[in-house]
Amino acid sequence: MRNWQVSIALVCILLGIFLVAQLRTQQAKGPASMGRSEALAELYKQSEEQRQLLEREIDKLREQLAKANERDSKGLVEELRKLRTLGGLTSLTGPGIILTLDDSKLKGKDDSDTDMYLIHYEDLLLVVNELYAAGAEAVSINGQRLISTSEIRCAGPTILVNSTRVTPPFEVLAIGDPDVLKTSLEMRGGVLEPMRPWGIQITIAQKDNIIMPPYKGTIRFRYAQEKQH
Repeated sequence: MRNWQVSIALVCILLGIFLVAQLRTQQAKGPASMGRSEALAELYKQSEEQRQLLEREIDKLREQLAKANERDSKGLVEELRKLRTLGGLTSLTGPGIILTLDDSKLKGKDDSDTDMYLIHYEDLLLVVNELYAAGAEAVSINGQRLISTSEIRCAGPTILVNSTRVTPPFEVLAIGDPDVLKTSLEMRGGVLEPMRPWGIQITIAQKDNIIMPPYKGTIRFRYAQEKQH
């Protein structure tokens, strides 16, 4: 039971005790102090005054309870909003970069090195990991928001992100410090350097306001369960 409900119950109990005590006191005085009618009238007056006082107290407690419930509701809504944001379920805006990767237009001398002119899922994995290491707070690939359960994998000639097929050109959005994110990708020996000799098309644009889409898939845990205290 909530504290406010306990308080109201106690007030009602006190009212009952007071009425019983008043009745016994007046009965003990008997006819010697006042007539029966006068005693009952006086008892009624005192009881009515006490009842009004208690009713006002109950109204105050109910008002406090309503305000407390309103605060609790607002707190729960705010907490839910924060959890949805942290879970990647809401759209976000902020500064960051747009990285565009596309297959090379160069031709290999033979078929043995054809794959080197194409972007593979490993390349996207390396890029995403580098962005997170550089402080990216949200990342998406071709509109697919990445969350803790997202996967980037190869399915034959196809790349899947969140079990959704994506094709080049790949547009990678990242929210974070634009300078830091761009520098981390372009550093010597970084994730983009091995792609350049093969003609992989790379562009990086710094933006003041990236619009990051929310994660639109379902979240299911097959094995993980909340630990019971």
